[in-house]
Amino acid sequence: MLRFVALRLARALATVIAVMTFAFVVLRLSGDPAQVMLGPDVPQEAVEAFRRSWGLDAPLWQQYLAYLGAIFRGDFGVSMRDHSPALALVLERVPATLQLTIPALILKLGLGIPAGVYAALHRDSLIDRGVILLAVAGFTIPSFVLGLVLVLIFAVTLGVLPSGGSGTWVHGILPTLTISIGGIGVLARFSRSAMIEVMGQPYIRTAAAKGVKWRNVVRGHALPNAAVPIVTLVGFMVGSLIAGAVVVETIFSWPGIGRLLIVSVSNRDLAVVQCILLLIAAVMVVSNLVVDLLYGALDPRLRAQPTT
Repeated sequence: MLRFVALRLARALATVIAVMTFAFVVLRLSGDPAQVMLGPDVPQEAVEAFRRSWGLDAPLWQQYLAYLGAIFRGDFGVSMRDHSPALALVLERVPATLQLTIPALILKLGLGIPAGVYAALHRDSLIDRGVILLAVAGFTIPSFVLGLVLVLIFAVTLGVLPSGGSGTWVHGILPTLTISIGGIGVLARFSRSAMIEVMGQPYIRTAAAKGVKWRNVVRGHALPNAAVPIVTLVGFMVGSLIAGAVVVETIFSWPGIGRLLIVSVSNRDLAVVQCILLLIAAVMVVSNLVVDLLYGALDPRLRAQPTT
């Protein structure tokens, strides 16, 4: 078990470093922050002075080593736009993003999994077909299209909900629904498939043949075994919550991390963008690490398998 955990931790650290490196290189190859910050009409001397003040005149490998050294010292850089610590600017936006993502995750789990399980237990029924139809519609519609449709219905046509902004819990209803609907559809369809596969196993028929109540067969045998693949999907959803909020926060003018990322990318605010990408990578890596550990706990055979 110790070797299993150590290998997962090493893989997680390697993934974070790879994301840091990729983000660093791509951001510096995508455009000159000096030109964006200062504008196209400033003298070349001002542009060169800006680059020197922010260390952008050094070779790329020197910038990268300085960046890594600063990260390991806990220094995530300073915003070129606000001249404030990048980490502080990002952490200020975390509560707003969590106000959307946590309720969205609760809706995904509370509606998607039960709907999928119920549909599997009533396979080929009218309810099953309805769940499949709604699930496919939910995860095939892009979030930006879904968000605009919800605004058109509830804000423009009915006038019962605000179309954007923040300040009250009512403002969070439409963006939360936009984030959660697709995940509900994915979880419903995936849970249904997992339950159908488990319900066809010989040990389910054996338990039913022995006279075990059907309710106990489902709770004691089917659900625990179907939970193994579902946990993997839930872990991926948890890890992608922040990344999934980027488009939605922009549509609804929600002051979270996603909107800050869009603004920072357009301004080439390197430190802020790198900090947000590092946060997203860390959340995804931690959630996947937890899933790996839960996977090993749910299925001890995985701990015994050699890892390449």
